[in-house]
Amino acid sequence: GLKIAGDAGWKLCADALAKKEPGEVFAAATLALENQNNEGLEQVIGIAQAEPTTVSALVSALGWASRNALRGTVRDLLVASDPFRRRLGIAACAIHRTDPGPILLRALGDTDEALQARALRAVGELGRRELARQLVDRFVAESESCRFWAAWSSVLTGNRHEALQLLSLVANIDAVLRPHAMHVALRAMPLGESRRWLKSLRDTEGSLRDVLVGAGIAGDPNYVPWLISHMDTPALARVAGEAFAMITGVDLAYEDLDGEWPEGFEAGPTDHPEDEDVELDPDENLPWPSRELIQGWWKANAGRFENGQRYLVGKPVSRAHCRQVLRTGFQRQRTAAATELALMDSDAPLFETRAPGFRQQRQLAD
Repeated sequence: GLKIAGDAGWKLCADALAKKEPGEVFAAATLALENQNNEGLEQVIGIAQAEPTTVSALVSALGWASRNALRGTVRDLLVASDPFRRRLGIAACAIHRTDPGPILLRALGDTDEALQARALRAVGELGRRELARQLVDRFVAESESCRFWAAWSSVLTGNRHEALQLLSLVANIDAVLRPHAMHVALRAMPLGESRRWLKSLRDTEGSLRDVLVGAGIAGDPNYVPWLISHMDTPALARVAGEAFAMITGVDLAYEDLDGEWPEGFEAGPTDHPEDEDVELDPDENLPWPSRELIQGWWKANAGRFENGQRYLVGKPVSRAHCRQVLRTGFQRQRTAAATELALMDSDAPLFETRAPGFRQQRQLAD
């Protein structure tokens, strides 16, 4: 609607940019790119540079835009003198899984930490395995972000030794980076090692939710009874249900294994004026599991699963199954499948599950 509204559509976007919020930045950037509105794009870039919380929205717009809309724009970003613009250019290339060539190598040695961290992340996303030595060199970088993304990309591109150890260490001590670390590390570890790591994480205060997620990532059916035991705890029930589904492949809603929202339980922002918590409910779109019904399902179906075997959405992890999950799974299941495939083929790009659907369908058809 904004696009076909022409100048009036852009005025609406430009006026809304005064809020300096991610949604407004995404809309304005997308419209400016599609309409080749260079002056408007400059306005958006200026706001994103001044307001760090909106940078990811601008990057998302670069990822959402078509390649035709980006023609010339990304090239100019990559060769800009401003490291912020070069970071945007690297991010755009990475999201579209387009190799920026020697510019990426130069960015790995840049003195700007944010640019260097984005370049390190891009190495893993693009499957640039030949840059393994440059990744290892950044394991001792002063910047925690650079150390983390170096280890993350290094594991994706085949390093199962010091990179995996560093990623595990980050997950132990940094609650913010922990989900990103777990998503890769627990899939790359042997099951015995992942069990020991999750057991140690349980001893960390406030980490139970992460351990439940980690059980689903590890994929061992041995965790299922323990996951079911947490389905009566309102704050943990939905994430335990999702981990159960990640292992077994059961659609709780479709199979009528879901229940009702617990009486008196509140999650996410409330209407109370005294409540200063504005964090969204991370489990908002997940079904409420019925512990009793799921226990019955597991009793009837546990024989289909072998303890000590890694499962993803109901079947042992394999290349063919992961590709099927990419076509038919829920979004977080698809992201899991993409990561599994990248770990199997360390010089292949990581499939981008956040790209527009038509673009993903085209790639899966190749």
